[in-house]
This record gives sequence, structure tokens and C-alpha cells, in this order.
Amino acid sequence: MLLRGFFGAHELIYKGTGGRIGHRVPGLPPMLLLDHVGAKSGTKRTTPLVYIPHGDSMVIVASKGGHPKHPAWFHNLRANPQTEVQAGTRRIPVTARVAGDEERDRLWPKVVDAYGGYAGYQKRTGRKIPLVVLDPR
Repeated sequence: MLLRGFFGAHELIYKGTGGRIGHRVPGLPPMLLLDHVGAKSGTKRTTPLVYIPHGDSMVIVASKGGHPKHPAWFHNLRANPQTEVQAGTRRIPVTARVAGDEERDRLWPKVVDAYGGYAGYQKRTGRKIPLVVLDPR
């Protein structure tokens, strides 16, 4: 519950300042705001997430802290891959795709290098944590 409150406040500050505050949080890689539409509900949602720059694209990690199930935003993106993100002051239309096994194997060390907690999350769960690549449209 405390974490949900933190992310809710973070999202409000990020949006309220047009991305001037919230893109960088001390001790973490850059963060973006991911817009997504509920796969079943059709409800528009926004989720703050750490991202890793990858060329012109961005990589986000469907870790859910090592939980046994994928995060809801992951299911939503699979159903509705055309979306937008806010990275700092920029709003970027993107297409989300799940990295294939080879691409994931190349990207995983970069993801863990950006935020070491992901290695622990992977050890904590039996699922292979997906990486989602956000390609600009």
C-alpha cells in the first residue's frame, strides 16, 4: 500500500511538472510514464516505470518485484501495443513488443547493470521476466 501511494504521488508530480520533476529519482535509472489501456476494461491507465535507453527505443521490465504473475500493464500492452510514454518532458508515441529470447539475452545484462534489483527479482520468481521494447512510431 505504501509503494502504491509513492507511485501515485510520483505520477502526479511527474505529470504536474510536465516531466521536469520525476524523470530522474536519486539512486534509480530514468523513469517514464507508460500510458496503457486495460485489456478487458478498456480503462486508460498510467504507470511510472524504470526504463533503459536502447538506441532510439526504450526497454521496460515486467518484473513486478519478482511476483509469480506478470504486471497488469504487461497484459495491457500485449492487447494494445500502440501507446504513448512520457520520458522527461517528451511525449513519445511508441509500439510495444516483447523482446524475443535472443534479444532478451543481450539486453538482460544491461537491464541488471542499470538496476541490480532485477537480478534478485528474477531469482525470486519461476517465470522468465519479460523485457518490453518500446519502439518509437
